[in-house]
Amino acid sequence: MATPSSDPQSSHRHVAASRTGADNASDSGTLLYTPAEAARRLQVPESWLRRKAAARTVPCTFLGKHLRFSPTDLTAIIAAAAKPATGRRRPRRRTPTAVRERDLPPAAD
Repeated sequence: MATPSSDPQSSHRHVAASRTGADNASDSGTLLYTPAEAARRLQVPESWLRRKAAARTVPCTFLGKHLRFSPTDLTAIIAAAAKPATGRRRPRRRTPTAVRERDLPPAAD
């Protein structure tokens, strides 16, 4: 098993927040995702997620200048995007099937 110091990718991608008390026994830390990882999990373009985070329209965490997303942030983004079905559809435009007299060319005399 690789230790965090021997795996350079995991050491800079995932940050464990230290906890105290009873929380420490049940959860060793909070996993934070990079924008690329979060976008992959949400199945959205990374540029869209970064734009929304910069505008502060989605929950996110900045560690200094580094943008990160917690699992709670991802859940909130999904919940905010969920829209219930309305059951209403716009009626389709029907094409006329009958030939109207006004649509015919003028009769030649």
